[in-house]
Amino acid sequence: MESTPTQQHPKKRGRPKGSKTKEERDTPLVAVKSGSVVKMRGTAEKNVVGGGVDEKYTQWKTLVPVLYDWFANHNLLWPSLSCRWGPLLEEANQKNRQRIYLSEQTDGSVPNTLVIANCDVVKKRVAAGDHIAHFNEESRSPFVKKYKTIIHPGEVNRIREFPQYNSIVATHTDCPEVLIWDIEAQPNRHAVFGAAESRPDLVLTGHEDNAEYALAMSPTEPYVLSGGKDKNVILWSLQDHIAAASGGSIIKTAENPSIAPRGIFKGHEDTVEDVQFCPSSAQEFCSVGDDSCLILWDARTGSNPVIKVEKAHNADVHCVDWNPLDINLILTGSADHSVCMFDRRNLGSPVHKFEDHKAAVLCVQWCPDKSSVFGSSAEDGCLNIWDYEKIGKKERARSPNCPPGLFFKHSGHRDKVVDFHWNASDPWTIVSVSDDVETSNGGGTLQIWRMSDLIYRPEEEVLVELEQYKAHVVECTSKTPKT
Repeated sequence: MESTPTQQHPKKRGRPKGSKTKEERDTPLVAVKSGSVVKMRGTAEKNVVGGGVDEKYTQWKTLVPVLYDWFANHNLLWPSLSCRWGPLLEEANQKNRQRIYLSEQTDGSVPNTLVIANCDVVKKRVAAGDHIAHFNEESRSPFVKKYKTIIHPGEVNRIREFPQYNSIVATHTDCPEVLIWDIEAQPNRHAVFGAAESRPDLVLTGHEDNAEYALAMSPTEPYVLSGGKDKNVILWSLQDHIAAASGGSIIKTAENPSIAPRGIFKGHEDTVEDVQFCPSSAQEFCSVGDDSCLILWDARTGSNPVIKVEKAHNADVHCVDWNPLDINLILTGSADHSVCMFDRRNLGSPVHKFEDHKAAVLCVQWCPDKSSVFGSSAEDGCLNIWDYEKIGKKERARSPNCPPGLFFKHSGHRDKVVDFHWNASDPWTIVSVSDDVETSNGGGTLQIWRMSDLIYRPEEEVLVELEQYKAHVVECTSKTPKT
């Protein structure tokens, strides 16, 4: 039997100094297409009152079949600070099966865990509108099934998968080390009080203080990058520790072998909050931190910064991402509520500053399917989808309250959206997770969703398709009984 979580105090991830006001947490939900604006939900400081869902959230639910092609809501007993897509497992006519990684951040009554689940991802234009519209916030989705549980030594703050190896992931917890796990080799565990911790397959050492969030894997080689409270950025190579056969497995040479750093890079003056590799090189990477700096590094030229942007934001910088389709573009998200886009060829000032969030931005990520599109999530409970190509273009009757570049706002979560991840195997599909402790006294929400393609496809295509249904709509309208 699963234990019921008691009142708990989860890790306060990337919060601006001082408490948020109600005004800071209020924001409208909009979806913009061809200049039209659909207001959906404002994230209030408390959206669950007396066990019921508030009026604004109810309004958002009624619009789910209009704005989403597919949507699945999965209630979590415990909060999760990280969620990631894993490898594609099976392909079928109407849905694919794919791994999802997430964590369980408990209050100590049961162990903290790293959860490996299988998710059935419904294909585009398969799900019926009435089906995705009816879900219970307190229930677990039938599309998400737990596959394996690893009892993690401490809270799982960050999960990253290796692009080269299907079964290997890395995790950050409240300690200086990075832990490496071979998912298939690890035994499935039962998370009961007093259960012994699972033993990581590899331990990456080198930090002098806790490294809690900054973690990245290189898309080109089996390199790992980390940052921590010691203000250092550290690089490791796992080239000699993983067997490439059968999708990759850890080479067992010793009991819990430790790996020393390949390089230690010094340049930050405060905690390193996030790191990211250049998509085309395992030797080039960037980092951001609580010193408000964005730093670019090149391991081939030494351990000092190549370029340092001293004031990338007006507050702590929590997150960074490097565009996989245009390696000149880098995103940063900050406690100042903004997202900045930088061009590495001229880092004097950002190319554009995206402002809409009403609280600290916790995660930014480029879309793997279109080079100009990215997402940002924040403590205001919203996940914004932006397209920088739309900036400066004339949009018919665009709402004055909608900032340039914003074309979709996902507000299905009722508390801070701590992490999200685009699905590289299923275009425009996103998994996102919120920590709902402050609104529901425990637990979190995992959501898998894909907006309607009528929102992001070229306007000309959409108008041609809608024209095909015009006669049908007129016919249906004429048959509607007059009241």
